[in-house]
Amino acid sequence: MTRVAIVSKPHKEELARLLPDLIGWLRNHDYEPLLDNESGKYTDAAPAVSRADLPDHDPSLVIVLGGDGTLLSVARIFASYGTPILSVNVGFLGFLTEVKLADLYTTLGSWCEGCHSFDERAMLDAELWRGGEKHSSYTALNEIVVSKGEIARMGEFAVELDGRPVARFRADGVIVSTPTGSTAYTLAANGPILTPDVDAMVVTPICPHLLTLRPIVVRGDAALIVLVEGVPEVALLTVDGQQAVELKRGDEVRCHRSNSTVKLVRLGETGFFEALRSKLSWGEL
Repeated sequence: MTRVAIVSKPHKEELARLLPDLIGWLRNHDYEPLLDNESGKYTDAAPAVSRADLPDHDPSLVIVLGGDGTLLSVARIFASYGTPILSVNVGFLGFLTEVKLADLYTTLGSWCEGCHSFDERAMLDAELWRGGEKHSSYTALNEIVVSKGEIARMGEFAVELDGRPVARFRADGVIVSTPTGSTAYTLAANGPILTPDVDAMVVTPICPHLLTLRPIVVRGDAALIVLVEGVPEVALLTVDGQQAVELKRGDEVRCHRSNSTVKLVRLGETGFFEALRSKLSWGEL
């Protein structure tokens, strides 16, 4: 029997009603549901495992019941597996989770019949290099952020593109984002909006101490390096706003397009501009 994984947002009491119905629908259509442990808190109608262990069970589909944060965490877990994700908005803003709860079973039925489409999103790989050696590596769907810590003093950063110096500046930090991430933290830092199919990355300084320093759009296959040249106290590397590691002076964060992509299941044409209008009030008088 084909397995379908279900991942849920924490602290959503309506899932206690939704999950048993969804599990019943899947079994009636010859699919075997597998829950993450968060979903297992709402029902015992299906087995549950840790979220990180879900790929080991080789699901054909992952259903995300939550908001963008839940989707981001699932995207990183399944990044190298190519498993389609059906993301259903039961969160707050839900910019990425475009499927409405009312459309859940219609979209699932479309997926069962092979009438769906895939919205394929690029991901970003980052490697932390320290003392000339690779320290750790990460994958993001939205962005990689290099920033100063809590103290209200700027850090000193430099950016290189394909081995060539781009800029040195003082700022609160630097965001390197995918087109998907251009509507997240980058947008809040006055970066440009990119449609998801653009082959590019965006480099956005955070509150730079130069009026002329602006975000820049670079090729999707570019090799970017963000260097930490000075920090007031603490600097951090943050991945999709969910993972963080402390940086030291002299560290390099090397970013490039990932070989992995995220496949989002859509019922029809993706509603990127509809989402901009309805969720961010973009382009409306």
